[in-house]
Amino acid sequence: MFFEYIFWISLAEVVLVAVAVIVNVVRQKSFKNLNEPPVVFHWLPTFGSTVVYGKDPFKFFFDCQAKYGDVFTFILLGRRVTVYLGSKGNQFILNGKLKDVNAEEIYSVLTTPVFGKDVVYDVPNAKFMEQKKFVKSGLAASALRSYVPLMENEILDFIEREPYFAGSDGKINIPPIMAQITLFTTARTLQGREVREKLDTTYAKLYHDLDDGFQPINFMLPWFPLPQNRRRDIAQKKMTKLYADIIQARRSSGEKKDSQDMLWNFMESSYKDGTPMPDTEIAHMMIALLMAGQHSVSVASSWTMLHLAAQPDIMEELYQEQLHVLGDGSNPLTYEGVQKLTLCSYAIRETLRMHPSIHSIMRKVKNPLPIQGTNWVIPPSHVLLAAPAAMGKSDQYFPNAEKWDPHRWKDIADPKDQEKEKMDYGYGLVSTGADSTYLPFGAGRHRCIGENFANIQLAVVISVMVRHFKLTNIDATEGVVNTDYSVCLVVNSVL
Repeated sequence: MFFEYIFWISLAEVVLVAVAVIVNVVRQKSFKNLNEPPVVFHWLPTFGSTVVYGKDPFKFFFDCQAKYGDVFTFILLGRRVTVYLGSKGNQFILNGKLKDVNAEEIYSVLTTPVFGKDVVYDVPNAKFMEQKKFVKSGLAASALRSYVPLMENEILDFIEREPYFAGSDGKINIPPIMAQITLFTTARTLQGREVREKLDTTYAKLYHDLDDGFQPINFMLPWFPLPQNRRRDIAQKKMTKLYADIIQARRSSGEKKDSQDMLWNFMESSYKDGTPMPDTEIAHMMIALLMAGQHSVSVASSWTMLHLAAQPDIMEELYQEQLHVLGDGSNPLTYEGVQKLTLCSYAIRETLRMHPSIHSIMRKVKNPLPIQGTNWVIPPSHVLLAAPAAMGKSDQYFPNAEKWDPHRWKDIADPKDQEKEKMDYGYGLVSTGADSTYLPFGAGRHRCIGENFANIQLAVVISVMVRHFKLTNIDATEGVVNTDYSVCLVVNSVL
């Protein structure tokens, strides 16, 4: 009797799923809304195109573009997401008016539990823009100039103390090494000496637990009771207290500012109404900086090393460029010197073109948005998605786009030279830049404020590695890392 009961329950479930699929297909075929963009065909309601999009978003974008054009809607875990590809789409979404498109409602569920309250996407946009202004002032050229020798020393110390660098040759696993190097250099420069001193012990575990809080499922289902979320919440409270203790220690000791780290910068910052930045907000902003400042550079430096291992001739060119521009290898790197390494800058651009740190930039629609040249209107029930990185992967804009070739940039104007239109969103003039084919740091009001820092950090990491090592792939397959897009759907230009 029991097994018969189970059989009928299972049969009922199969029938319900089959009916749901049939109804979903009939609805798509028979009831098309001509006033909205075409919907990507999908078998399962609610789930829609979630799996195929998550598995390889760029292939999904290009396949849909070939079938539906630049504008189409797909179902992502019950949400209707309208994609608008190309420069017009970037302009439409990334430079949309604040009253029409909203980033906070999309990203806050993911970032606030990790960073903490009252910063970034957990505040009104005007306050977020003031916080970005604080960050921008802390990343002035004078600060970046002081960071270069700190970064170089951190990398050299890392190379000297890690056993897998001992000897004249050996095997190394690039991604985890780059993750450690970028974490140490970010901590020492942006975070300050106290954080760096504790990074090998206390902070390392807390950082790991916070990093685990960026689970893709939290983007859509933030309430899901994952064990990682419990660890994230505990780590967030402990990390906040650690920063608060450092702030109090600095103030109580009466010590003078000994560096240009971001903690000192925030401690000296006040909002427009004259209110000093509260210690809790400073702590939460420091967490945001630590997370945002490490991820993208870690990924980009890993990909660069892997490509150099596959193309050692370019690695040799980079080394010869250093000898030519900076002199022999005993000369320390400087801010001015790093900026003269043209081929190195080309290598960075090429890596960011092929391996962008984010593939999808989303905004919540707040008001009906007509798409010029069509009868379509995007309703407030939709989410808009821009994918500027897709242009970098297209042969239309970059011939033989799947080939990593830094030399291609010799014949391409500097992207910053093409950025004509600028606007002040509350943290100084910044290029709107949405019509460019190269937007690794986003565009508009949410363009990444750490762009210059990331470029300098990447240049220092690459330069030191090129000076000290020659990399080769062990065979045709080792050293090749496939992009795991399931963990890449994070935040567009957090800062």
